[in-house]
Amino acid sequence: MIHFLQIDSTAVAGQVAEKAAEVKEKLTVFELVFSGGLIGQIIMSVIFILLFFAIYLYVERLLAINAASKIDTNFMNNIKLNLLNGKISEAKMLCAQTNSPVARLIEKGISRIGKPLDDINTAIENTGKLEIYKLEKNVSMLATISGAGPMTGFLGTVVGMVISFQKMAESGSSKIEMSTLSEGIYTAMMTTVVGLIVGITAYVGYNHLVTKTDKVVNQMEANVVEFLDLLNEPT
Repeated sequence: MIHFLQIDSTAVAGQVAEKAAEVKEKLTVFELVFSGGLIGQIIMSVIFILLFFAIYLYVERLLAINAASKIDTNFMNNIKLNLLNGKISEAKMLCAQTNSPVARLIEKGISRIGKPLDDINTAIENTGKLEIYKLEKNVSMLATISGAGPMTGFLGTVVGMVISFQKMAESGSSKIEMSTLSEGIYTAMMTTVVGLIVGITAYVGYNHLVTKTDKVVNQMEANVVEFLDLLNEPT
C-alpha cells in the first residue's frame, strides 16, 4: 500500500513538473519578445502598433474594394433598354439604386445626355477620378508601413547593439557573461524579426489591394466605353 502511494505521488509530481515546464515555455516565448529592456519594449510596441494598423487597413480596404466590384451583370443591359426606349428617368433611378462606382459613372453620363459627347466624357472622367480616389483611400499608408516596419526593426537592432557594447564597457573585464549581453541581443534580434514580418505583411497586402483596385478600374472603364458606344449608336 505504501509502495502504491509512493508511485502515485511520483506520478503526480511528474505531472506538476510537466505543467510547470509548459507554463515556463509559454512565458519564455512572451519574454523572448519583450525582454529587450525598456527601450526595446518601446520599439517592439511601436512595431506591433504598425502591424495592427496594417492588418486593419488591409481588411477595411479589401471589404470596400470587394463591395465596389460587385455589380449586377444585367445592369448595363437594363440601362441600354431604358435609354433605347427613351426612359432616361428610369435609367437614372436604376443607377441611384445601385451602389457601385460603375453606377455612379453611368448616372453622371446620363445626367449629361443632350450635351456634346466630349462634355459627357469629361464629366464621366472627373467622376471616375473621385471614385478611384475613394478606392485608393489609405492604401498608400500600407506602403508606408511596409517600409516603416523594417526600418523601426533596424532601429531596434542598432539600439540593441549599443546596449550590448555599453554593457561590455561597463563590465571592465575580459570575461563577459552572456546574461550581461542578453538584453541588447534580444533587442537587436527580435525587433529585426518582428519588423521584417510587419514589412512583408504590409507589402503583400498593399500589392494585393493595388491588383484588386486595378480590376475595379478596368471594370469601370469597360462599362463607360459601352455607355459611350451606346450614345454613339445611330437612332
